Amino acid sequence: MRRLAALAFGALVACGKAELPDPDVVAEIAGVELHHAEFAAFLEANLGETGAALESEALSALFDQFVEERLLVRLGFERQLVTADAAGGDAVEALLRAEGAPPIAATAIAAYYAEHAAELRVPERVELRAIRTDDRASAERARREIVAGADFAEVARRLSSDPTAQQGGEHGALSHEELPTEFADAVFRLAPGELSNVLAGDAGFYLFRVDRRVPERALELEEVREEIVRKLGGARADRAYARFVGEARSRYAVKVYDRNLPFVYRGKLPVERPYENR
Repeated sequence: MRRLAALAFGALVACGKAELPDPDVVAEIAGVELHHAEFAAFLEANLGETGAALESEALSALFDQFVEERLLVRLGFERQLVTADAAGGDAVEALLRAEGAPPIAATAIAAYYAEHAAELRVPERVELRAIRTDDRASAERARREIVAGADFAEVARRLSSDPTAQQGGEHGALSHEELPTEFADAVFRLAPGELSNVLAGDAGFYLFRVDRRVPERALELEEVREEIVRKLGGARADRAYARFVGEARSRYAVKVYDRNLPFVYRGKLPVERPYENR
C-alpha cells in the first residue's frame, strides 16, 4: 500500500513538473509560447541594443508592447492577412487596410490647421554670415578689415576656419532657436548690415553679420497639408492599434511567466505563476 502511495505521489510530482514552462518561455498567447529570444530580437530591432541598461519599468512597457504586437499578428494571421511570423507593424497596417479606412477628410485637415494655427508658423529668422577663427587676434584682424571697408565674404574666404568659408561665411536664414545658445541673443540684436563684436565660443572666436531679417509668418495650409495628414493618420492608427489589441485580448488568453524574465515585471498583462503551487 505504501509503495502504491509513493508511486502515486511521484506521478503527481512528475505531472506538476511537466506543467511548468521552460525557463526560456516568457509568455503564452492562447497556448502558443513566446520565448526570451523573440523578446531579445524585438528589443534589438526597436532599440538597436539588448536593453540591459534600462530600468524594470521601461523593460516592462517594452515587454507589453512586444506581447501586444504578437497578439495583433495572431489576429491578422487568423484573418489570413499576414503570416504567423509577420512583424507587429505589418499586422497593424494589414488590419487597417482590411477595414478599408477612408482617406483623411479635407474637413478634418482644415479643422486641425485652424486649431493649431498658433503653432504652424515660421519664426523670425536672420540671413547670417559668420567668420570663425582659432584665436582672438585673427578674429580682431578680420573685424578691422571689414570695418575698414573690406568685403565680408572675401575676408571669410581668407581668414575663416568655418566650413562655410568658401561660401563667404554664408549660413542662410536661421531662427533664434537654431543658433547656438551663447550667440543667439547677440545675433538677433544686430540690425541688417551690422557687424558683431568678436564673440568667444566653444569652437573658437566668431564674427557675425546679419544681411537681412526675415519676419515671422504663418504657414499656408498647402505647405503643411502632408504633415497634418501624417499626424491625423498616426492618431487614427494609434486608436486602431488600441482597439485591435483590445479585441485580440478578448479572443486570446495571455499569460506572462514573470519569473522567466531577467527583470522585475511591472507591466499590465496577467501574470501566471505555476511554480508557486508546486
